[in-house]
Amino acid sequence: MQKIAMKTPLVEMDGDEMTRVIWKWIKETLLEPYIDLKTEYYDLGLPQREKTGDQVTIDAAKATEKYGVAVKCATITPNAQRVEEYNLTKMWKSPNATIRALLDGTVFRAPITVRGVEPSVRTWKAPITIARHAYGDVYKNTEVKIPGAGKVELVYTAQDGTQTRELVHAFEGPGIVQGQHNVDASISSFARACFAYALDTKQDLWFSTKDTISKVYDHNFKDIFAEIYETEYKEKFEALGIEYFYTLIDDAVARVIRSKGGFIWALKNYDGDVMSDMVATAFGSLSMMTSVLVSPKGYYEYEAAHGTVTRHYYRYLKGEETGTNPVATIFAWTGALRKRGELDGLADLSAFADKLEKATIDTIESGVMTGDLAAMYAGEKQAVNCRQFLAAIAQRL
Repeated sequence: MQKIAMKTPLVEMDGDEMTRVIWKWIKETLLEPYIDLKTEYYDLGLPQREKTGDQVTIDAAKATEKYGVAVKCATITPNAQRVEEYNLTKMWKSPNATIRALLDGTVFRAPITVRGVEPSVRTWKAPITIARHAYGDVYKNTEVKIPGAGKVELVYTAQDGTQTRELVHAFEGPGIVQGQHNVDASISSFARACFAYALDTKQDLWFSTKDTISKVYDHNFKDIFAEIYETEYKEKFEALGIEYFYTLIDDAVARVIRSKGGFIWALKNYDGDVMSDMVATAFGSLSMMTSVLVSPKGYYEYEAAHGTVTRHYYRYLKGEETGTNPVATIFAWTGALRKRGELDGLADLSAFADKLEKATIDTIESGVMTGDLAAMYAGEKQAVNCRQFLAAIAQRL
């Protein structure tokens, strides 16, 4: 069989632990037999990040700017335990946060729905898309451990040397402090990406923060969204009959749980991180969610929205079979291949991505699936391990 040709490479970012293993299996079983796969490869596994002082992550982001489309495997963001386990020189930052900071843009995450797996929230009838801001906040924070009594201040020094000071806290003993920031340019890009995505998909757009408590920081997000909507998008929304509204995040959570779904929920960076996991789990599984970073400059980075599945990896190292769900990682590849095909005018490459997604969904709906889905699937089913599931998809493909 003649393989499908590619013109421009994908930027391929390999990852860690069980998802790294599955990454290789997906390429061998579902991609390389059918595509003359062209990628520019970057190993973002934790040992290589340690070896390069995390330069490999920066290089991968720059390559994405060069080629326009990337696909990324799940990676470890090390904590103290990981520093010891991997003998690291420091607690390296999240690779995702580094890449998002360099590319800017917005992360759009949506559940992959299949017949037979009903949402935990019985009112949900259509997917809820999370639009997550991809810059700043806790992911670009500065932290200090306070050893004892003293005061902490925020100090802004203007270019002319004048200073503005705000007391954070007068400590009477040990404690901790954290500084966060964001920039209006990134917030504006986030807002425009959300409004444009809502118009493209003809869905209502909700936005929520905690502006009643964060009267400067969160309120700034609210104000920028409101101004851009009123001046650039209101007439377009009204012409399509779709709605934009802002509400407190407390109220938004209540509305989301009572809703039928079928809308976009825009959130700040950390809120989007947490709520996308909640939405994915409630729709079925963390392994059943697409995730794409869309940069305002036209760059796209596709990834699985879940972690490296450490528990399964330790079992794999012992020679045990694992039922890790590979669907989100498959859809990261198909998203990137489809976009590459669209940008390069390769209809057969985009069509292959569509067919691989259909084969994956059809395999599950035929009753063959990994254990996480089998536990909630309504109907006759066969729980299989990861490699058996990939083989079943390949047979259907």
